[in-house]
Formats: sequence, C-alpha cells, structure tokens
Amino acid sequence: MNVLVINAGSSSLKYQLYEMTSEKVLAKGRVERIGMESSILTHEVEGQPEVREVSEILEHTSAVRKVLDMLTHRDFGVLRDAADIQAVGHRIVHGGESFRESVLIDADVKREIRRLFDLAPLHNPAHMMGIAAVEANLPDVPQAVVFDTAFHQTMPPTSYLYAIPTVLYRKHKIRRYGFHGTSHDYVSQQAAAFLGRPLEELKIVSCHIGNGASCTAILHGKSYDTSMGMTPLEGLMMGTRSGDLDPAVVPYAMTKEDLTLNEVNSMLNKHSGLLAVSGISSDMREVVQAMEEGNESAKLAFDMYAYRIRKYVGAYAAAMNGIDALLFTAGVGENSAPLRRRVCEGLTFLGLELDAARNEASGGGTRRISADGSRVEALVVPTNEELLIARDTYRLARGAAARQADGQA
Repeated sequence: MNVLVINAGSSSLKYQLYEMTSEKVLAKGRVERIGMESSILTHEVEGQPEVREVSEILEHTSAVRKVLDMLTHRDFGVLRDAADIQAVGHRIVHGGESFRESVLIDADVKREIRRLFDLAPLHNPAHMMGIAAVEANLPDVPQAVVFDTAFHQTMPPTSYLYAIPTVLYRKHKIRRYGFHGTSHDYVSQQAAAFLGRPLEELKIVSCHIGNGASCTAILHGKSYDTSMGMTPLEGLMMGTRSGDLDPAVVPYAMTKEDLTLNEVNSMLNKHSGLLAVSGISSDMREVVQAMEEGNESAKLAFDMYAYRIRKYVGAYAAAMNGIDALLFTAGVGENSAPLRRRVCEGLTFLGLELDAARNEASGGGTRRISADGSRVEALVVPTNEELLIARDTYRLARGAAARQADGQA
C-alpha cells in the first residue's frame, strides 16, 4: 500500500509518499508560498536531482494537484497514476479531549476538528484546508488524522489541570494538552527497541528540542506529564517563544508598554526565547557560534536554555520516582552536542554519566551518548513523525478495508 502523508500549513504543504511494505520513502517535498504567483514546489526522489518548480498556486487544492502531478510525472514521478495512492494521512496539531488516538476522517471527525479551531487557530484551520484539498483531488481515497495531542491524553488530572476555577475547565476545556506527541511516541518506541527492553517497563524523559521544544515524562509507555500546555507557548525556553513565565507579566507589560492583546501574544510567541535573550538569532547554531566567539548575551541565552531543560528533566525524574533513559530528538536535540553536554553535566546526581566522545560523534540512527556503566541511558533518537503517521494511516485503512470485505462476504 502507498500512503501519502501531508502536513498542511496556512501557506505551505509538506508531503512524503511511503510504500508501506518496506516503509520506504518513495518521494518527498514541499509547496511554499501558497496563495502567491511565485509559489515554489520542491520535489525529491532518492538518487535523483532535486526538482524545483516556480508557478502560481493560489490555494491548497491546486497545491495538492501539483503534488499529484509531480508524483506521476513521466520524468520525476514514482507512480503510474494517482490511483496508486491507497490512503492519505494528515498531521493535526490539536485534538482537544475529543481524540485519544488516530482516526479515519468522516463528517463527524471534520466537524469536531472545526470545533477545536479556537484551541489552535494558526494550525487546525490550515490542516482542514489540506484535508479538503485531498478530498477534491482524491475523493475515494480514505484519509486519516494523527493528532499531536493524542499521545498526552493519558496524563492524569494532577498533570493536566491548572489551579484555576474549575468552571473554566468545565465550560471551556482550559487545561494542559501538550504537543509533539507524535514525536515523543515515536522516539520512546525506538529507544525501547534500541535498549532491548519492553517500553512498558521504562521510565523515560523525552526532549524534543527544535525551534519549538518540549519535554515529556513517559511512564511505562504512556505520557505522564509534558511541558507544553494548553498551547505550545508554555514550558521550555524556545527559539522565539518565552516558555514559562509569571502570568502577571502579561498585564503588567501591556500596561507599561501600551500593548494590545495581539501585540503581547506576538511578543511571547515570535520575539522571545533564544532570539530575545541572545539578541542575535533563534537558531541554536548561530547562538553557539556567537557564544564561542565571546558574546555574553549568546552565552546567557544558551545557559538559560540548557538550565530550563535540565530543570524539567529533574522534575520529571522526581514525578516518576526515577528515570531509565533520557532522549534527545528533533533538530537541536539531535545535532547540538554542546547543548546535550550542558544538560547532562547537571544530572550526575541521577547517575547519568555522559561519554564525551560519543556525544561529539555524528551518525545516523539511534545512538548512545552515555558512558558504559551509567545508571541512566542517554540516547540521541532521530524523530520520524511522518513515518508514525504513515503507520497509523496504513493500519486504519487496512482495518477499514477488512471490515468492508467482511460486510460484503
């Protein structure tokens, strides 16, 4: 079965096509600047030169059509016909309390995703545009949705409730939801396989560290607590997001600087974090380079960033009464040896001993960076959210086909 995985943004669309027997990526790419005359489609097939096409793509339906044309192109394609796509999977950022697992799309699912627009106004509407675009181009192909929040629906009330009037939870579902769940789920499975131990026996802290960043306490294979909250703003210091702060800062700053609600929201989401403290960049690589060149603001930003990760790791080890493995994943987590070193240096009280050479070494796949004999395993685990989406979509589509066949028998 061929499964197409789509991640739609408001002006972009990323895609990967999988052949599920081997779980091989047949092709991948992205469409950028949707809605403009100079939209850019980039298409990649392993072993072939990257294809880049600039054209007018005014909405997502046309973007999906362009993707299908590229996948079936005589020279650049990997399929004979679009009908060779048997299922399509979508990443959805917010599933609220409605979705505890991945589901096939039907009218009820679409209605519920729309109801959740208020919880993720920048993401869920764009994802729905992607779903509608696929329906317009592949009307008979089953579609599935995989939610970033679903993995965290196992958190107990002690983890997900805020200490605010409960009427706000009952009426408006204001609570911790958590994000990056697809990534945390995937890397915890990969870590257990690498360690040769049942996931159900492990206490794991997973650190998804990219431009957005979150830590999750994974107790016996299930999310027990996570750093992001009702929105992705809470928790760790990030590339441009503030992370945790005193809630009173918001009205105080608004009063002192005469800021509107939109302006303060933009400040906390787009102009804070590494970018604000370093005064240089939201890119960890540029911050580390500036720090090594003696820039004190960059050093402060790096130190704050690592310190907050270490605080969450320690808190989650306490919450689970122990830790077996610490995982680093996503762009910064997988590639920044200085950050991993700084985080692990302050965790020796847990019995974690870092191996400096392993930490500095590069390499693909899951790898150990802790020393032999360390009581806590430290691993770098490359994330692959698209593969997990493809797997769930494949499972759901096959199950639906089997049920349909049984009904016709």
